[in-house]
Amino acid sequence: MNRLFINVLVVVYLLFNAGCAQHIQQFKSNYQFDTAIAAPNYADLNYWAAHPYKNDPSDSVAAPLIAGFVPDSTVDVFFIHPTTYTDPLKPMGMNAPVYNTNLNHKTDFSTILFQASIFNEVGRVFSPRYRQANLSAYYPISKQDTVEAISAFELAYSDIKTAFAYYLANYNNGRPIIIASHSQGSTHGKRLLKEFFDNTSLKNKLVVAYLVGMPIANDYFSNLPACKTPDQTGCICSWRTFKDGYEPDWVAKEQYTTIVTNPLTWDSNTPNASRTLNKGGILLKFNKIVKKVANARVNGNILWTDKPHFFGNILYTTKNYHVADYNLYYLNVRENVAVRKKAFNQ
Repeated sequence: MNRLFINVLVVVYLLFNAGCAQHIQQFKSNYQFDTAIAAPNYADLNYWAAHPYKNDPSDSVAAPLIAGFVPDSTVDVFFIHPTTYTDPLKPMGMNAPVYNTNLNHKTDFSTILFQASIFNEVGRVFSPRYRQANLSAYYPISKQDTVEAISAFELAYSDIKTAFAYYLANYNNGRPIIIASHSQGSTHGKRLLKEFFDNTSLKNKLVVAYLVGMPIANDYFSNLPACKTPDQTGCICSWRTFKDGYEPDWVAKEQYTTIVTNPLTWDSNTPNASRTLNKGGILLKFNKIVKKVANARVNGNILWTDKPHFFGNILYTTKNYHVADYNLYYLNVRENVAVRKKAFNQ
């Protein structure tokens, strides 16, 4: 990936996650790890970015939502966070160690705060730290780059698999499960679903999976269909958000059809939705909900929206809204997961 695009991602990241510093003092940030070992130890809560047995940013509730907040502990959410190791110089190699304090801080007060928190009312949130691949792994140039990228993703997934197996053995106790992920998290999330759910009895415990920010081919799973209605369970929701009219070259070259869910209607028969249906996004500040921030229109393998409507959007010039896939539809996702949980329990 070229340096210009990385810089754009950094600007967008800062724009959509500004204001998270105000929450830092609410949670412990003195990360403690056994640096003598490389692999995560999931028996130790330090190796979880979010866990119901500790206070973490996924527990945050935006101020306008506090009054009606009634958390449920009968359902579990396994959230796989996206890439936060974005430094193109790769100072820690192709995979980041889980004990890097600065990177963990970045992860916890960006994606865990702004994405994993969506699910904190519907269930207990688990999100493992893992040896994530550097962002450059998605953009190999040479054959050697490709070999290193594959190796990096394999190592990262091995941690996710280990964490989920540990979760099942020690924390699940038969609870229904929601899988949620974004970006690199969805790269690993679809493999996790394929291995643990698709052809096993565990699929009967799957409430829904939100595999957001990555292409999920329609035929990738054998027994886990795309979600077609707002209250369907045991199914997959996925979308990738771009500015209306923009289709990246790599999307145009895709030789398969993907699952594309409209996060405003959740209905395959209603692929287009006005921003009046948008209950609210969380963008610049965690405690502020921006209503009617974005519309949604399914176009082929991707989701289109007009330029988001929020104060300061003049600075938001990118056509790729990847980092805001969840942020733009925060409240709609939050409400939809509650709908599916209710349907699952009936």
